[in-house]
Amino acid sequence: MTKPVLNLDEVVIETPSADHAPKGTNAQQYDIRWGEIASRIGARKLGYNLTVVAPGKRNCPFHSHRVEEEMFFILEGTGELRYGDARHPLRAGDIIACPTGGHETAHQIINTGDVELRYLAVSNQSEAEICEYPDSGKYLAFAPGDASGKPLPRQVRVIGRPEDSLDYWDGE
Repeated sequence: MTKPVLNLDEVVIETPSADHAPKGTNAQQYDIRWGEIASRIGARKLGYNLTVVAPGKRNCPFHSHRVEEEMFFILEGTGELRYGDARHPLRAGDIIACPTGGHETAHQIINTGDVELRYLAVSNQSEAEICEYPDSGKYLAFAPGDASGKPLPRQVRVIGRPEDSLDYWDGE
């Protein structure tokens, strides 16, 4: 049986492999480091991780979710939450709610301080998700596995732009 308790000092911070690391002209804006928590303590319907962001960086592009709701708890450091059309200062002890929606709930956490920004990220886990990226006009649709984390027989991951969409009957 999995132990249901884990101290933050036991969380191993990881970086993405080269094929999942940021690429392109804006890659230097991002710092993608996190430590998995949920699977280590037996979570089934919620995902949680410890995210670490270097000064002047952000963890991910400005985005919204159509299925999964997120919550963030700032542990250390200072930053800024970009949320919809607004910006909000962040400091240790702040709790952030990011419900599902479109541009109005799009969010991004930016480290504006001079030390690492560390926060807990929590979300419900779904069998499929659609994310939208207002800055680039992209969307991401994926079905990584079922809610328990088991892979589906056919995993799906598509990144595109609405104008590139095919007609429903294309190729039929």
